[in-house]
Amino acid sequence: MSSFSFRSLTFMVLIAFLVWCSSIETCIARRGKHWRQSRYATASLSKKKGKGHAGQHNYHNGGSKPRAPPPPPKTIPASPNKPKAPPSPNPKENVPTTTPPQKGYSYGQQSNIFDVLDFGAKGDGETDDTKAFQAAWAAACKVEGSIIVVPAEFVFLVGPVSFSGPYCQDNIVFQLDGTIIAPTDSEPWGRGILQWLEFSKLRGITVQGKGIIDGRGSGWWQDAPYEDGYDDETKLIIPLNSTAQQLPPMPVRNELRGNMPSIKPTALRFYGSFNVTVTGITIQNSPLCHLKFDNCMGVVVHDMTVSSPGDSPNTDGIHLQNSKDVLIHSSNLGCGDDCVSIQTGCSNVYIHNVNCGPGHGISIGSLGRDNTKACVSNITVRDIIMHNTMNGVRIKTWQGGLGSVQGVLFSNIQVSEVQLPIVIDQFYCDKRTCENETAAVALSGITYEKIRGTYTVKPVHLACSDSLPCIGVTLSGIELKPLQEQYHIYDPFCWQTFGELTTPTVPPIGCLQIGKPSNNRVQSDHEMC
Repeated sequence: MSSFSFRSLTFMVLIAFLVWCSSIETCIARRGKHWRQSRYATASLSKKKGKGHAGQHNYHNGGSKPRAPPPPPKTIPASPNKPKAPPSPNPKENVPTTTPPQKGYSYGQQSNIFDVLDFGAKGDGETDDTKAFQAAWAAACKVEGSIIVVPAEFVFLVGPVSFSGPYCQDNIVFQLDGTIIAPTDSEPWGRGILQWLEFSKLRGITVQGKGIIDGRGSGWWQDAPYEDGYDDETKLIIPLNSTAQQLPPMPVRNELRGNMPSIKPTALRFYGSFNVTVTGITIQNSPLCHLKFDNCMGVVVHDMTVSSPGDSPNTDGIHLQNSKDVLIHSSNLGCGDDCVSIQTGCSNVYIHNVNCGPGHGISIGSLGRDNTKACVSNITVRDIIMHNTMNGVRIKTWQGGLGSVQGVLFSNIQVSEVQLPIVIDQFYCDKRTCENETAAVALSGITYEKIRGTYTVKPVHLACSDSLPCIGVTLSGIELKPLQEQYHIYDPFCWQTFGELTTPTVPPIGCLQIGKPSNNRVQSDHEMC
């Protein structure tokens, strides 16, 4: 009997335990179901908020201060047999209000796009947008592969500004599709600034687009100071109605007309940067040089345009200095000075398929000014069309300079109405007077081939140093015909120039001395590169 009651008691306890466990599982399952519904509702609300404010999310990523996240919305558990209750109105107070769409480009959720309009730029051509450009750069600088957008159909008034590293991320793109204009009043320029727009100490910087950089330089040109030089090759150009070329008229000083400082800025300058690309854009009416590369390595310029009047003083198209591994091609360059000028410290420069004119041609130099050392090597200029320029392809150095120019090829140059197609001038002087000096930049290994077309003054002018003659000058395939317009026409001229003629030339260039000079002075160590 006791055994029966013990078994009965055990069986009843087991039944009670199973019933109790069943109720616990049901409770947990129901609670889990409600938790999943609550989580889904929260995620759904979050998605709706993100979708409704995609543009604002992009702008926050573009550099504005992030807002504190709103508290999680309360959810009401839904009964399985009842419709879900409407969301509580309280969470809506924490949802940021939708901002009106801003003018500019739409980039969705991309966080590497920085539109200057989103940083306060007006783009009306009157409001100073300099600070907006600086803010956009400060944000883009922190993001590798970022893109700063200057949108089309807007005109941005921007003062002198530097987009600087060296702590910026790599491979930044400056997408220029609108127009950037320079101030025409003197206040933003102070006493003078060497550049207007500058990119410095960057790795992988690209300026591209269909936009325009307009330096509005006419005020600067009119107020050019007395000390501004002029192209010394004007001494070789004598109009038919006079016996000597008159010097260019001296412009009126700033004090008499205009207020711009005497120091004129370059429109766009790159300094101390690696892997630089400029493509697609137009630079026009710069106060001084249009595009300058200084201490850069790995430069590519293509499919761009430089445009300023042929009489705008010292407005070089592209200016290279202390830069290596440079490629320039497929561009149209018209200005008031050299279409391309190659200065000291440049090597491995390749220029091809460029239209030049108006301007002063493509030049190496001037080099060696004020007894400085200049080193230039491995320069190739080929497949060029020049129209209505002062010079064609030229090397110009000052007396008293040091260093060398070696390994230069000018090939397949088509000239039309060019005053002086082939020039070496080692007596260059863009001032009123220059002292005679014996030291000179040494020139060697210079080749001119397939230079064809028409000239209006002199086909060849090769004036080398008395103490350090030019050696290794090669001429081949030269076919230049005179076209008399308004200048006296002269025969080819050579002085202390040694080398060879590998083909007959038109006109005959009998002044070139074959071989090497008998008393060629050897440069000392401090003179050599």
